[in-house]
Amino acid sequence: MPKHSVTSIYVTRPELPPLDEFIPYLEKMWDSRILTNCGPFHQQLEAALCQYLAVPYISLFANATIALLAAFKALHIEGEVITTPYSFVATSHALLWNGLTPVFTDVDPVTLNLDPDKIEAAITEKTSAILAVHCYGHPCDVEKIQKIADKYKLKVIYDAAHAFGVVGDHGSVLNEGDLSVLSFHATKVFNTFEGGAIISADPAMKNLIDDLKNFGFEDEVSVISTGINGKMSEMNAALGLLQLKYVDQAIVKRGQIDARYREKLSSIKGVRCLDRNGQQRSNYSYFPVLIDAHFPLSRDALYLKLKSFNIHPRRYFYPLISEFEMYSKLASADKAGLPIAHHASEMVLCLPIYPDLSLSDVDNIVDIIADVT
Repeated sequence: MPKHSVTSIYVTRPELPPLDEFIPYLEKMWDSRILTNCGPFHQQLEAALCQYLAVPYISLFANATIALLAAFKALHIEGEVITTPYSFVATSHALLWNGLTPVFTDVDPVTLNLDPDKIEAAITEKTSAILAVHCYGHPCDVEKIQKIADKYKLKVIYDAAHAFGVVGDHGSVLNEGDLSVLSFHATKVFNTFEGGAIISADPAMKNLIDDLKNFGFEDEVSVISTGINGKMSEMNAALGLLQLKYVDQAIVKRGQIDARYREKLSSIKGVRCLDRNGQQRSNYSYFPVLIDAHFPLSRDALYLKLKSFNIHPRRYFYPLISEFEMYSKLASADKAGLPIAHHASEMVLCLPIYPDLSLSDVDNIVDIIADVT
C-alpha cells in the first residue's frame, strides 16, 4: 500500500441535491406535460437567478457554448475579436462558429486574465469586440477593459463561466460589459446538469436573445432572426431551482477547502496559490496553483505523481487555445507574443475542490505534494 492511501479524487465533481427533493418537481412537470419551450420551471428559474445574482435580466440556455454563439449574434459582432488564449476552447470556438477572427493577446501574470495593457496594440479597423474571461472566477480588470472599449467603440462580452455569484468592487461581475455568459455545466459551482445563461441589461436585448434561442420566432407565425435551438429544458430548470437552495452551503464548503489548501501549501517552496484579487465575494470554483522552478518536480511530473495515488488534477489551461490546429496559424497565436500565457500554461495545476471533498483528503493531497520537497 502507498504511504498516502486515498480513494479516486477528481479535480471537480457535480454537487447533487437530495433525490427525494427532486421527485416533486418531476411530478409537476409530468402532470403539466410541459417539458421544454420556456415552461413554468424555466420562467421561475430565470426570476430566481435574477434575484440571487443581482442582475436585471437573464436568458437560460441549454449550455454555455450555445449562449456564447447567441451573444455574438445578438450584438451583431463582425470581423476581429480580441480575446485570451488562456481559457477553455469553447471560448474561441464560439468565435469561429460565428465567422469571427480571434485575436489573442497575453494575460496578466497575477490574475491570468486578459491583460488590458496589451489590448490597444491589437486593435485594428476590423476589431469589433473584446471577449474576456473571468478565469477561475477571478474578476477581470473591468474598468480598464471598459475604458478601452469606450475609446474605440467596441462591444465587451465576458465569458463568466466560472463566475457564478462572484462580486467585485462594483457589485456582481455579471453586470459588466455588454453581455456576460454563464455556464451551468455539471462540474460548475451551480449546475443544471447541462446549461448556461446570458446576462443582459435591458428588456429589448433580453427579448432579442430569447428570440435567438428559439429559432428566431417572434410569435407563432413570425420568424424575425436567424435563431438556433438553445432553450433550456424544464428538467434542467427544475434541477436548477432545487440546486439554488443549496448553492450558498456549497460555496461555504468550497471556501473551507480553499482556506485549508492555502494554509497547508503556504510552506511548500515552488507552489504558488493564485490571489483572489478584486473579489468581495468568491465562489471558489477552482483551486489553481502554479508549480515553478523552485519545486523539485516539474508540473507534469507532479501531475503524474498525484494520478498514481488516484488523485486526478487538471492542467487548466494546457495547451493554450492558440496552440490548437485551427488557431495556431493566426498571427496572434505566435508564442513570442504570448509569453505569460505560455508560462502559466506550463505551470498551472488545478487541485481537486468540490463540496463533499473532506479536509482530511485535502491534507493527504498536500502531504503527497510535500513529500517530494
